[in-house]
Amino acid sequence: MRRRIVFVFIMASVCFFSVIFRLGWLQFVQGNELQAKAESLRIREKPVAASRGDILDRNGNKLAVSITADSIAVSPPEIKTEEQEEVAKFLSETLELDYDTVLKKIKSGRSFEWIKRKVDFTASEKIQEKSFKGISIIQETQRFYPEGQLAANVLGFAGIDNQGLDGIEVSMDEILKGTDGSTVAEYDAKSRQIPQAVHRYNSPVDGYNVSLTIDETIQYFCERELDLLMASENKPKGAVAVVMRPKTGEILAMASRPTYDPNSYGQYDSANLRNKAVVDSYEPGSTFKILVSAAAMEEGLVTPEERFYDPGYIKVGVEKIKCWRHYRPHGSQSFTEVVQNSCNPGFVEIGLRLEKKEKGLLYKYLRAFGIGSTTGIRLPGEAAGIMTKEEDLRDINIATISIGQGIAVTPLQLVTAVSAVANGGVLMAPQVVREITDDDGNVITPFTPKEVRRVVSKQTADTMCEILETVVSQGTGRTGYVEGYRVGGKTGTAQKAGKGGYEDGKYVASFIGLAPVNNPELVILVAVDEPGGSSTGGGAVAGPVFQKIMEDSLHYLGIPAQHTEGEELHGATGKEDTVKQIIVPDVVNLSQTDAEEAIRIAGLAPAVEGSGNVVVKQTPAGFSSVTQGAKVVLRLGDAVEGQEGLVTVPDLTGKRLHEAADLLGAMGLTMQSEGSGLVIEQEPIPGTKVKSGSAVKIIFEEENTGAVVVGP
Repeated sequence: MRRRIVFVFIMASVCFFSVIFRLGWLQFVQGNELQAKAESLRIREKPVAASRGDILDRNGNKLAVSITADSIAVSPPEIKTEEQEEVAKFLSETLELDYDTVLKKIKSGRSFEWIKRKVDFTASEKIQEKSFKGISIIQETQRFYPEGQLAANVLGFAGIDNQGLDGIEVSMDEILKGTDGSTVAEYDAKSRQIPQAVHRYNSPVDGYNVSLTIDETIQYFCERELDLLMASENKPKGAVAVVMRPKTGEILAMASRPTYDPNSYGQYDSANLRNKAVVDSYEPGSTFKILVSAAAMEEGLVTPEERFYDPGYIKVGVEKIKCWRHYRPHGSQSFTEVVQNSCNPGFVEIGLRLEKKEKGLLYKYLRAFGIGSTTGIRLPGEAAGIMTKEEDLRDINIATISIGQGIAVTPLQLVTAVSAVANGGVLMAPQVVREITDDDGNVITPFTPKEVRRVVSKQTADTMCEILETVVSQGTGRTGYVEGYRVGGKTGTAQKAGKGGYEDGKYVASFIGLAPVNNPELVILVAVDEPGGSSTGGGAVAGPVFQKIMEDSLHYLGIPAQHTEGEELHGATGKEDTVKQIIVPDVVNLSQTDAEEAIRIAGLAPAVEGSGNVVVKQTPAGFSSVTQGAKVVLRLGDAVEGQEGLVTVPDLTGKRLHEAADLLGAMGLTMQSEGSGLVIEQEPIPGTKVKSGSAVKIIFEEENTGAVVVGP
């Protein structure tokens, strides 16, 4: 009996000390870990996404916005064990997901698990109707690009977590994304929220809005012309257009082809996502001669009147560099004519003069123009171009660089450098971000033009612009001429480099120009990669594209025409312009049928996008000046509250009675007329918003058939 009592006592002591040890172990060794697990089950935090800031063009038109989307999540502790498989089956079928993957998340034991982010409305509605406990439908924001492909290579795109992945979206990500918030609540063992316990809401901080220097309408002009080029008989491999305001460095448009729709970027080849204007380098060919000419004139090594002789080639050491027209040499010519004719031997000679005067002088000027280094524009992946190391330069390298071969630049670098010539010799930093604002419109970061350095004197720059004008009026750049304006420009046709040398039949055709020459407002570059038509020259391929973009942009910006002496004004002799300019009627708030009719009556081609009761937006905007037959994109939607039935009075100036009547009738307005002939006055004035059915009073006057005198 005694031994049994001792045995029981020992066993009881062992059990007692085991329990004490276990309690100590749980309390002191595993205490922090178990407490954290308990809190993770008891206190649950759910994210509240911040709204990503909008991206707008310079006029406030929205190019990228955030819209709400439903995301599906689960709280595994709230789902009963016997319901786990049923819930997993339902979610996997509704959301088209793998069953095992969903079930694994449901059984994870974590307090929160995403099942699928940003699902379509139908799937979200089915899940909401089912009302399974433990399933949450969380509203998140999703990036949407209302203009589709417009400026896609500049804007870039955002990922599933609203993180910027390319373009402005990634370069300005810290500004746009804001800070996510959360909701924190405490639950009991049965997953019921405890009313008086921890309950906290951390408000999200929305991102700032970013306004670009891009002008939506000029961007549209560029993309329209590139699309026409890509669909033409040339069928090039790719193309780029860049429009810059030389006085400020603002990029008004930057377009690449091929391109993509950032709303579905994953469906496109990675090559389409490249912003060719910034990340691709190419040999510029003769467009580069502008910089070499400016450098030589600044150093006093050449004057516009100096004579050169072209026998069709020039020898540099043992090498012979031919002129593009070697089969019929230019012979004796002034330097101005050398530029007009894009004569290679003349440019080789002035390039060698620079190097003879001072070793490295050519590179000194090229680097001053920004060649060989990035511009610092707020876009990702910018390339610096390719330059032969200065210590490896020989005369033959200087010669080829002087004609734009043996050196590679980005389109952005070249348009920035030529803009320095257009800006009186001062290089401005190119900028694509205009300002940063909050939701109330308060400017956080204003736009400030950034002067980099003076490269050449104003006299040299002005002389160079005047020479470039003769290239368009008398030389190889005739296809870039815009009637009524002083346009300067330069063509370029560069053979593409490949393995082992230059590739036969593969060229980059380009045209760069500025206008008006006496006070440049725009510099435009068009570069076409591997044109495949009967002609591959820059003048024939890129020149017409440049001309259309420049013409429409000058009219759109309201830059007055400059009719030179002896040039006929439209209507002066009863002759029609080769391409008639049309003022686009403002058809916003009209029905699709009425809007299309009004656009056709105006001599333009309507193109409808979207769905809805009325036109809510149009591109080009109302009262823009475009060429006859140009396409006007009409975007349909629902009428804005308070704007129903309002019509914008069109500009009827210069129209005849039947033209005015047809246009007013299509827009739902009536006409009260006085006199006959052409419209000289109207009331209300163009642009006034009136109710549909309102009368417009028009005064006509007979045409003056006498001679029109143009002042000096």
